[in-house]
Amino acid sequence: MSDSGIMGIRGYDYVEFYVGSAKTTAYWFAKALGMEIVGYRGAETGVRDKCSYYLQKNNFKLLVTGALQPHCYDVLGWIQRHGDGVKRWSVEVDDVDAAFTYATQNGAVMVRRPERIEEDGHPEKGHITEAAIRLYDDTELVYVNRDHYKGIFGPDFCAPVQSIQLDHHETGILGIDHIVGNVRENEMNLWASYFNKAMDMETFVDFKAGDIGTQYSALLSKVVRTKDSKIRNPINEPFEGLKKSQIEEYIEQYYGSGVQHIAIQTADIIATIDALRKNGCEFLAIPDTYYDKLREREQAGELQINENIDDLQRLGILCDKESDGYLLQLFTKPICDRPTFFFEFIQRHGNSQGFGKGNFQSLFESIELDQKLRGNLDRDPTEIMPPC
Repeated sequence: MSDSGIMGIRGYDYVEFYVGSAKTTAYWFAKALGMEIVGYRGAETGVRDKCSYYLQKNNFKLLVTGALQPHCYDVLGWIQRHGDGVKRWSVEVDDVDAAFTYATQNGAVMVRRPERIEEDGHPEKGHITEAAIRLYDDTELVYVNRDHYKGIFGPDFCAPVQSIQLDHHETGILGIDHIVGNVRENEMNLWASYFNKAMDMETFVDFKAGDIGTQYSALLSKVVRTKDSKIRNPINEPFEGLKKSQIEEYIEQYYGSGVQHIAIQTADIIATIDALRKNGCEFLAIPDTYYDKLREREQAGELQINENIDDLQRLGILCDKESDGYLLQLFTKPICDRPTFFFEFIQRHGNSQGFGKGNFQSLFESIELDQKLRGNLDRDPTEIMPPC
C-alpha cells in the first residue's frame, strides 16, 4: 500500500460549478479571488452544447461550466433546480480503476465507470483517466489521474480564446482545506457511513445536540477525513430550533442536499482578507464585542497568537484557540443569487485540526442577521416555498 492509503488519494483536485453564465462567473472568480483563467472548452474547441473555464491559483483549481444550447439538460436541469453551485468535486488518485473498484465494492453508487479520455487528433498530449460516484442528491465525487497528460486540464481544453487581463489584488490563496456538505434531517449518519465505507475514511469530529447553535437555530455535524487528513469533509444536518436554521434555509433554497461551502487555505489570512475585500468579496459581519472578548482572553494569558487583534477586528477575522495551536477564519456571504454556497478562508497555526467550534456562536448570529434580511429566519420550517 502506498502512503496515500487503500484508495491511493493524493489530495483534492478540482471543483466544478454549474452556473447560468460560465463566462461571467469565471470573470468574478478571477477578479474576486485573484485567480487566473488558464483553460477554456467550448464551441471553439469542438464542444457545441456547453462551455467551461478552468481557473487556478496555486493548488486551488476551479472549473466553471454553463450551457450553450437548450438541450444541454445536464447543466440546465441542474441549474433550474439548484441554482448556481457545486456539481462535482474531485480527488487525485494513484489508480482510478483501483479507487473506483474499492468504492463501489464498499457501497458507493456509480455515476461513471473508469474512462480513459484522449483528445481527438492530439495523441501527443496523452490521456487522463476519470470515474465518478454519487454524493448527497446529485452531486458527484470524481476520481482523476493526469500522470499521462501534458495538455491544459483535460482533453478539449485550450488556452483562453480571449486575452483576459483583470486588475486584482494578490490574495495568496493556496488550496482546499475542507469541503462542507449540507444534508436533510437524519441523513448525516448515512453519508458519514458512506464516506467511511466507500472511501476508507474515518469520523474525526462529532458535534452533537447542543454543541452548535444559538437560541434560535442549531445543527448537528460530523467530520469525516482520510486517515492522513488530506481530505476533510464536514457534514451538517438541521436540528430542531425555535426558528429556521441556516441548514434548513440552504436545503429549502437549494432544493436538496449539496455542497454548502469550500474552505480555502492561506498562509497569511490578514493579507488575504484585505485583498479579497479590495477585490469585492462580501463577508459576514462580526460584532466588535467578539474582539473585546479576544483581548480579555489575551490579557488573561488564555490566548497567545502572532497576529494583532486590531488587525483581526479591522478585517472581521475570527480566531479559535485549540490545544495544539489556533486557527483564523472568515466566511463570505453567499456568492450566488440564492443564499446557498459560500467560501471560507482559513489559516492554521501549529497542529490545528479543528473547524472553529469556539466561533460558532458569533458566526451563527451573523448568519441569522442575513437570514432575517432575506425574510427566512422567522418563517415556519415546514412552510412550502411558493412557486416562482
